[in-house]
Amino acid sequence: MNFSASDILTFLGRKLHGAFQGEVLTDCKKKRHPGARVKHRVKQNWLKMYNKFGLMLRVETVINQPREFRVRRRRERNGQPRVLWCPMNKGVAYLPSYQRVACAANDRYLNALSAVGDPAPAYRHVAHLTESRVSRGRSYAGFNPARRDHVRLFQAVLAGEHHLRGFRNADIRQFLWGEAHDARQQQRQAQRVTRLIQRLHVRRLVAKIPRSRRWRITALGQQLLGSIVRLHYHGLSTAA
Repeated sequence: MNFSASDILTFLGRKLHGAFQGEVLTDCKKKRHPGARVKHRVKQNWLKMYNKFGLMLRVETVINQPREFRVRRRRERNGQPRVLWCPMNKGVAYLPSYQRVACAANDRYLNALSAVGDPAPAYRHVAHLTESRVSRGRSYAGFNPARRDHVRLFQAVLAGEHHLRGFRNADIRQFLWGEAHDARQQQRQAQRVTRLIQRLHVRRLVAKIPRSRRWRITALGQQLLGSIVRLHYHGLSTAA
């Protein structure tokens, strides 16, 4: 129930942008048979999770508007055959594409759920964040999971729109401070974000995407940072 509209769009392979027209809704029903159900709806497509007969947790992706998804198809452009990203059509021939799209959505959703599971292990691993680390002769300070600015950094790294392609320095900078109007201020903020990312990197919470300037969060980072964010709002006191 804590996932944002941006998160839900990401699960379904979309990205929130200004031209998006439609609704993104989350609905929860507890008093139903055969079990409680959570549904995340984007237009006429949705992800749902329910507790079947109180025995099995099931996740499903329902596709009613396939053209909301894009798949690679062979098309002719300027007389030359090319493989392009095109809207997915209805039809039996596209059932394999339906399967790939739905499985990918389920996987992204389950991976995100794993990051907001039982927060108890986070209490035992807080030292992983708070202790300083030395890498290549250089010391990197720890994080304080009770500090608001550090938790904001964790939220920026965990943002749903970064699950598909990773995040850049500019993405984190804009999440934390918005758009800078002064070039020198923007440079100082970029340098500060670089140092923060390195502090996460030496703890193996984020990893560099090869041949790019993007970073991705690791499985350890998803589990630990996701739990710390929850603990900050539900189990730890906040500090400026």
